[in-house]
Amino acid sequence: MKITNEDCMKLMSRYDDNHFDLAIVDPPYGLQGQLNIDTWNKKKYPKGKNKHKKIEWNKKPEKEYFTELFRVSKNQIICGANYFTEFLPISRGWIFWDKITENTFNFSAGELIFTSFDKLLKKFTKSTRNSELINIHPTQKPVKLYEWILRNYAKPGQSILDTHLGSGSIAIACHNLNFQLTACELDKEYYDAAMNRIEKHKAQGRLFA
Repeated sequence: MKITNEDCMKLMSRYDDNHFDLAIVDPPYGLQGQLNIDTWNKKKYPKGKNKHKKIEWNKKPEKEYFTELFRVSKNQIICGANYFTEFLPISRGWIFWDKITENTFNFSAGELIFTSFDKLLKKFTKSTRNSELINIHPTQKPVKLYEWILRNYAKPGQSILDTHLGSGSIAIACHNLNFQLTACELDKEYYDAAMNRIEKHKAQGRLFA
């Protein structure tokens, strides 16, 4: 597992074309004005411990990012891809993540995930409620989501790329299923928190996520 604290464009620039078998990424959606960190904090930390105040990381990638991503990886899976459709090719192999929640103004009923695979649309069902024992990021994905993706779209021994590590859920999934991962996280605080979470998982055993 190679995980660095750096810009993803710098990381990808070091690799040849098609170096990675599969990129599984969760880029920022660029929702600075719509991602309500205060509401998230009150839900997760009712005692006033506001863990997530920064929104600097939540900047939508530009075309150059996707050009590099498709260059260094043979296949791609992109979370929240409905925000990036202008940069993506046509595909029938999308994933719908059903979050088993009411579709209110505060909570989305699901999430759309792009894949470059020529497969029929698939659905993954997993509630975000109490889905993690440790929650360190406002857009944290369940480990179970990444394990399901790896089981359905990756083959044993393949190399995986993640350009926005975030909470480190994908690293835990790759560790659990024995996949080789190369990843990076630009924000130093989130990088340190994710690395601490990953190391604790390795020491304590499998998380139930």
